[in-house]
Amino acid sequence: MSVIDALGRNFRSRIPGAGRGMAPGLALVIILASAAAPGPAIAQDGGQWNPFKNATGSTSGTDQVYDASYAKQWESNPPKGFPTLGAENINAIKVAIKRYEDIVAKGGWPVLPDAQLQPGSAGAAVGALRQRLALSGDLASADTSVFGSVYGPELEKAVKRFQASNGLTPTGIVDKRTVAALNVPAADRLRQLKVNLGRLQELSAAAPKKYVVVNVPAAQIEAVENGRVVSRHAGIVGKIDRQTPMLKSTIQELNFNPVWHLPPTVIEKDLIPKGAEMSRRGQSVLTKYHVEAYGADGRQVNVDKINWSGGAAKNLTFRQQPGPENPLGFVKINFPNSHSVYMHDSPSQTLFGRNFRAASSGCVRILGIEHLAAWLVAEQGWSEEKVLAMKKSGERLDVKLKKPVQLYFAYITAWATEDGVVQFRRDIYNKDGVGPAASAY
Repeated sequence: MSVIDALGRNFRSRIPGAGRGMAPGLALVIILASAAAPGPAIAQDGGQWNPFKNATGSTSGTDQVYDASYAKQWESNPPKGFPTLGAENINAIKVAIKRYEDIVAKGGWPVLPDAQLQPGSAGAAVGALRQRLALSGDLASADTSVFGSVYGPELEKAVKRFQASNGLTPTGIVDKRTVAALNVPAADRLRQLKVNLGRLQELSAAAPKKYVVVNVPAAQIEAVENGRVVSRHAGIVGKIDRQTPMLKSTIQELNFNPVWHLPPTVIEKDLIPKGAEMSRRGQSVLTKYHVEAYGADGRQVNVDKINWSGGAAKNLTFRQQPGPENPLGFVKINFPNSHSVYMHDSPSQTLFGRNFRAASSGCVRILGIEHLAAWLVAEQGWSEEKVLAMKKSGERLDVKLKKPVQLYFAYITAWATEDGVVQFRRDIYNKDGVGPAASAY
């Protein structure tokens, strides 16, 4: 959560560049990646958009690329497939474990050189890529003939399949991030499958007929009802140093056009440093971003009298009224928890244009949140049109759910689905115990 991402020079900027060609990969994701499909290339935040600080995180490969058309297409027609916590996936991951045990027993797969490959490339590295993808089942044959050293359409399709099932944008270009994912040792992948089997068994056994699950490493949110994915959303989760917690709770309330109460972490690490910086230039961070300050007595403080360089600012409370710059966007989803986290909209859509989306202060931002919000309050007579009308009007309204919906914040980095697709995600918080390779791409 944070009002911090754009406060610097990129406050309202779109990330320029390519990302062209992402949309064709979307169909591949729908067909092949099932529950593991990545969102559009993704970004980061800490639980909330934070205008007091530039977005940070990985800057390699397609991570710097924001393709608005791709993001919009993914939002309006996200790949649904199988629920990640579906009981059917338990047997599928057990089958995957047996397959990976066999791969490990035979020596694993080759290590690829750190060189970019794309359609038209040729040479020994292409042959090694073929062998690697054949072993993991992404390519039908390793083809050791002379044609096997040429990067053709069949290999491009296999690369896109691998990228989609590893949470990477399916570009078909083997960049540094794709090479890093390909080079995670087979033994590490086997360990991840075994660790995550236990997590899935525990969660799927307890999952009710209707629930929402946030898979934190995948930065993905699923709304599930009667064993079917009703909607799936790209999300933004906590940074490495401001992690989104694992929890079990119930969604109980929606706040439309909410007031944002800045959390202590954002005040200390983002607002105060930015306030001091701007004050030295004769500017006010609070005036610029329409944030109000209040003393312990509840009275509003004159923003021009705040000493950002001393410790007094830590004793103030800060809040931002609803509006286009409010980092919560137009709706906030509340659930009881001891971590002061929640799910919410975001005014900064550029952050949903990256692969790596661990960028918040702990809260979870959701792309296309109006679909999820409408589903949550549908039994109370709300339609998606009514939800969007609230967004347009800017009206403040709190809606309590008559029937709270079960919520899980889960840590699933490896799983498999009935169609035989094995999914892996970056071990962003190093919870799998398999070493740095699985968290480095």
